[in-house]
This record gives sequence, structure tokens and C-alpha cells, in this order.
Amino acid sequence: MFKHNLDDTGTAYLSLFASSDAAALYQLIDRNREHLGVWLRIPEMTLTEEDSRGFIERTRLRYAREEGYWLGIWLRGELAGSIGYCDIDYMNRKAEIGYWLGKEYEGNGLITAAVNVFIQHAFEGLSLNKVEIGAAADNWRSRAIPEKLGFQQEGELRDYEFLNGRFHHRVMYGLRREEWTESIK
Repeated sequence: MFKHNLDDTGTAYLSLFASSDAAALYQLIDRNREHLGVWLRIPEMTLTEEDSRGFIERTRLRYAREEGYWLGIWLRGELAGSIGYCDIDYMNRKAEIGYWLGKEYEGNGLITAAVNVFIQHAFEGLSLNKVEIGAAADNWRSRAIPEKLGFQQEGELRDYEFLNGRFHHRVMYGLRREEWTESIK
């Protein structure tokens, strides 16, 4: 099963969701409905533990097919959030990364570390040319991640998503393989 440490101590790691994680996933989302619901549809799509179980089954299937998939972000044995390839476009050699954390886990560097793992895997493991991240224009915490990691802002999509009774613009960021290679030298 896929597991990748995010720190030297092994207290923070990424892991492919197992069916047995459905309760933890549901409880994390349920505790963070208001926090996550500002920017994401996850809370409105997760009304029961069965919804979480269905999500896990779908993401494990997508993982097996080498399509976009989601992993759990764990801290000290507790599920803290999730990160995934929303889509892997092999024809155009690019992938989009999405992520979220429970409010109580923010500020630990988990997303930055997890995105770095996904970037490296995209370029070295999947031989992609580009990684993209999209975030709501007003979601400054989410936008700080690609900006910190050297992504270039490529544009803003107006009225991209209708959520909570209003339209949200989406800012798209991109990082090409050659830019990443230069940054790690």
C-alpha cells in the first residue's frame, strides 16, 4: 500500500485511503463543515460515513487505473486532510493538484510538504511536463502554497464556481518540469 513520510520522524505522512478510514474521513469533514464549505463542495457531498466510504472506493479504483486520485494526510496517527491529483492528463503530460486540511491541522507545513511529494512524483514518477494548482481568488492560504513553491500565476477564471450563493473566481498556477528542475539545483 502507498505510504510516504512527510517528515524525518514519520509522524506526518501520506497514505492511500483504506475502507477502514471512512469513519475518520467522515468525522474530519463533519467537524470542519463550516471551515471547508467556504471554498469546497466536500461537506455538501459528504453527509454520511457511507459517502466517505464511496469516495474511498472510487479513489482506490482511480489509483489502480493510474488516473487522478486522493491520499490521506496524516499527523501523529490522525487524519488531517487530503491531497490528490484532481486529474492526470497523460496526453498533454500535466496534472492538477488539489488539497484541503482540517482547521485544527493548519500551520504545520503539511500541505507544503505533501504538494512537494506530488510535484516530484508528477515529474519523476509520471514523466509529466506540468503541474497545475487552482484556488479561489479570495483563498489566500491556499494560494500561498503554489506561490511559495515557485509556481507561476497563469490566469484568473472569472465566475469559475458558484458556491454558498456567490460566484468565486479561480486563480490558476502552473509549474513546468524545467522550472522545477532549475529550482532544485
